[in-house]
Amino acid sequence: MEDQPIIIKRKKVVAGGHHGGSWKVAFADFATAMMAFFLVLWLTATASPEQKRAVEGYFKDPVGFTEGGSPNPVDLEGSASVVKESAMDIERSQIQIEDQVVDELSETLEQRRMQELFQELKERIEQNETLQEFKDQLLIDITDEGLRIQIVDRSGRPMFDSGRAELKYYSQNILFELAKTLGSVDNKLSITGHTDATPFNGRPGYTNWELSADRANTARRALVAGGVRGAQIARVVGLSDSVLFDKDNPTAPVNRRISIIVLNKKAAQGIQSSAGGGEPVIDLTEPTAAQKEEARTKLESGNWLEEKPEPKPGELNW
Repeated sequence: MEDQPIIIKRKKVVAGGHHGGSWKVAFADFATAMMAFFLVLWLTATASPEQKRAVEGYFKDPVGFTEGGSPNPVDLEGSASVVKESAMDIERSQIQIEDQVVDELSETLEQRRMQELFQELKERIEQNETLQEFKDQLLIDITDEGLRIQIVDRSGRPMFDSGRAELKYYSQNILFELAKTLGSVDNKLSITGHTDATPFNGRPGYTNWELSADRANTARRALVAGGVRGAQIARVVGLSDSVLFDKDNPTAPVNRRISIIVLNKKAAQGIQSSAGGGEPVIDLTEPTAAQKEEARTKLESGNWLEEKPEPKPGELNW
């Protein structure tokens, strides 16, 4: 039996119908290349000769080692400048924030120095024989303006003779001893004189207002003689009986007093501003370069966060 022939039928596929996606990728590359080409043409047409030379130098040597090369992009008044300005704004903002933090830290350090001065005065009063004898007439506390020292009259032991502005010898000694500590600080001082509500009838036209002001000025002279610098005095005021210590007993001896305030920076600047004056020639309350550097060092090292603030002392009456 003869073998049957094997017949193979091949089906011819006619081109057409669905196509592949490779042409889309090629077209996208072409469109991108054309867009880049026209962008280069536009930049070339609008760039100045200097900018063209900068572009040429950048492409020749992007790192910028040779003459004409530059490691920085060329500013063609486009988005690069906007980014640059934004970076500068952020940097300025960071500097302002840093300065604000340093100022706040400097203010906190100033408050701590007030606490230290408070303790120093307390120890001096306890250890000094002159101050120890009159400690019941010394009132010390911390107010919004700073550290306040009040020297008050006691029954049978006034600071001044009645109706006069001359200090008793022991009152002068008290001010001399206080001046040794007050003269060692950089803060400015405010001195205020107070009287009780008893009217002064010593001579015509001379009232408790004049008397309290003269007594405050006498205290100023004693402090300067004891070691306080004249530039430290920011204010000398007489308030008569307008601010009584014992409001329930206006004629009480305790109302006759001299108040000395070691001013903080804010209070000293407030006095300067309210007086309508310009910037002081010597601002003893402005933090020194060393103080600002101390604040920055504490801020950067983080040691400041480990320190525990001391409790704010109340008024002491020995």
